[in-house]
Amino acid sequence: MNEASARWYIEQCTFPALLNRNAVRFGQRAAQMWRGADGKVATITYAELWRVVKELASGLMALGVVKGDRVALMAHTSPDWMRTDYSILSAAGITVCIYPTQSREEMEYILNDSGSKIVFVQGEDNLEKALAVKGKVKGLEKIVMMEDEFSSSDSMVIDFKTLREMGIALLAKDKYEFEKRWRSVELTDKMTIVYTSGTTGMPKGAVHTHFSINAAANRDLRIVPEYRDDDVLMSFLPLAHTYERECGHTSAMLAAVPIAYSSPKTIVEDFQIFKPSVFMSVPRIYERVYMAMREQASKSKVKKFIFDRALATGLKVIEKRADENGFVDMSEGIDLTSGIGKWLGFKFHLYDKILFSKVRQLLGGRYRFAFSAAGSLPAELCKVFMAMGIRIIEGYGATETCNTINLNKLHRILPGSVGPVCVGVEGRVAEDGEWQVRGDNMITEYWNNPEATKDAFTADGFYKTGDIVEMLADGYIKIVDRKKGLMVLDTGKNVAANKIESKFSISRWVELVFPVGSERKYVTALVIPRFETLIDYYNTNNIPYDKSKLVFVEDPAPMCVEVGEDFIATDVLKKLVDEDIQRVNTELEEYERIKNYTILRRKLTQDDGEMTPTLKVKRKVVLDKYRDLIDAMYK
Repeated sequence: MNEASARWYIEQCTFPALLNRNAVRFGQRAAQMWRGADGKVATITYAELWRVVKELASGLMALGVVKGDRVALMAHTSPDWMRTDYSILSAAGITVCIYPTQSREEMEYILNDSGSKIVFVQGEDNLEKALAVKGKVKGLEKIVMMEDEFSSSDSMVIDFKTLREMGIALLAKDKYEFEKRWRSVELTDKMTIVYTSGTTGMPKGAVHTHFSINAAANRDLRIVPEYRDDDVLMSFLPLAHTYERECGHTSAMLAAVPIAYSSPKTIVEDFQIFKPSVFMSVPRIYERVYMAMREQASKSKVKKFIFDRALATGLKVIEKRADENGFVDMSEGIDLTSGIGKWLGFKFHLYDKILFSKVRQLLGGRYRFAFSAAGSLPAELCKVFMAMGIRIIEGYGATETCNTINLNKLHRILPGSVGPVCVGVEGRVAEDGEWQVRGDNMITEYWNNPEATKDAFTADGFYKTGDIVEMLADGYIKIVDRKKGLMVLDTGKNVAANKIESKFSISRWVELVFPVGSERKYVTALVIPRFETLIDYYNTNNIPYDKSKLVFVEDPAPMCVEVGEDFIATDVLKKLVDEDIQRVNTELEEYERIKNYTILRRKLTQDDGEMTPTLKVKRKVVLDKYRDLIDAMYK
């Protein structure tokens, strides 16, 4: 089978047309899989999914939604998110994405800015937000609770069942009205408004069309390994972000493979249940997986010895396999021990049987590859997973570019880089080092913001990413930092905050470092220890601390987000944290080194507005919130 026929699924079409194609051609195939309230796996076929979408979309039409109307969606990743999205699109509407973790004020801003006519909400907490702001949102007509049956005393609120019944009634009068509506959607029509996470200010509504997102998905499918009929994509990142929605969902839809729904709370169990072959993730989740493995191995001296020796052997294998520029061939089916020597090969096979194969089995046993984006995947962490035979393809993009601008190739992975520019995308480095790109996958505009739209592009149509890059071998690039994250000391030296942060990705005692230094004489940092690891260490070594001061949240397992002052004041913690910081300092230039730091007793969180939904630190928020502590480090 030649390359063109193998990738039969690369197709230019609108999203209603895509779902209709799958219902017609693959009606009996599983489209969605999830765990129901009883814990059992439920499945819906493409034919059944099309029926649900048809009724929901017809219900929206009955409510008066016309072509081009904005309909907002505020929900966690779930089968219902995707069904709602496609129902909005099939009614020729525009889906407005709202993260379910966003505040009441942010919800109000997005609804007003987008001019949304209807909002879908999941969960009573988000319903409360919608009810609280409904009087402040001009033009809002209905709130749809994403449950089959839900009663409310407010006449604005209806449930899924009511909406579907309205759709069924409309279809009974004219079965072709829905057909005519979804077929009226054109490739160049606006499809969605995705509000940027706003790390530096108020979010902007990035407008994508059916054309731009379809172009983005086809771009990805030309590069990544070929999808197979038996593949399963597992989805757990926010669908309100373009990364999961396009790279994950849209690619799976084009390839007509099932989407299994999980969440960070159930991901470990769901790997065993759904046995996925592909998934999307972000660097911080890979960091947590690695730390969890290492902490588990530290439970006994024997386990720790085996883990350390196995990892050292695996990393030696990757080092041996790398070419002179650091490229590693991780093609599927390749023998990692080929050409590395008999003794090293023997040790690797031994440790693979003892440890690495069991780690891969924890991913369900059918794992092929995963992606990493929405932040830099540190080179050492990438190598750790490769050493265990786990392929992670790191890429880079933005909401405005509908994700992938650059992507590593499986047969030429360069740890620490985000790969070369993708086929179908043009890239160039501006005089100040900024990476600029253009292609069919770019946004058309920022909603209601022509000034921001103009500022985002060059005169010849290149999107200004705002990221400073370094060119590596064979056109691969490395993200140095955001232009706004690049710290300029008052000595004139440039320091990349991202470079310092990434050095702590596999640190045992330090979870996050927030470097500071712009217009200062030297670099300082706010430091957040790994509270869970230290709690275990304190308990094992009988180090006293006030347990009543610990604050835990489910994320996905119980995670400690705050400790008492006494916890961070111990000499033990200070010594362990300082050892990690001094280790990193030896790997930095003199002017980049952390000269002073303050240990925080609480983590940065989304709920406090310090992190974006994709787990990036909001630098401006943190700088403002901890201004006094930062100033004190320079006195």
